[in-house]
Amino acid sequence: MTAPVPERDPGLQPERTRLAWRRTTLSSTVAAVLAAKAALHGGPSATGVVAGVLCGALWLGFLAIANRRIRALAASGPAGPPTLAPRQAAAATLCTVALAVCAAALVF
Repeated sequence: MTAPVPERDPGLQPERTRLAWRRTTLSSTVAAVLAAKAALHGGPSATGVVAGVLCGALWLGFLAIANRRIRALAASGPAGPPTLAPRQAAAATLCTVALAVCAAALVF
């Protein structure tokens, strides 16, 4: 006798992934706000303003990518969400890493 295997709920994985995108978006927002604060601390300088604008642009880019993915996850039916395109994954990774580097440069 074998024990019955419980059925997997296909709705949980997209929900966890959607929540992960939201957490990452929140972290990105915090990094962008802290970068803007660091850029303006002690008075605005040309370098600080350029770095602040760059951080803002990177944050908006990541926000657009994350919003598109969250919508795709929410709209997915029982078949599951579509796979994240390599181009979108690369863009999200680039925005995240570049925002972290930009924010770190403003702090140091």
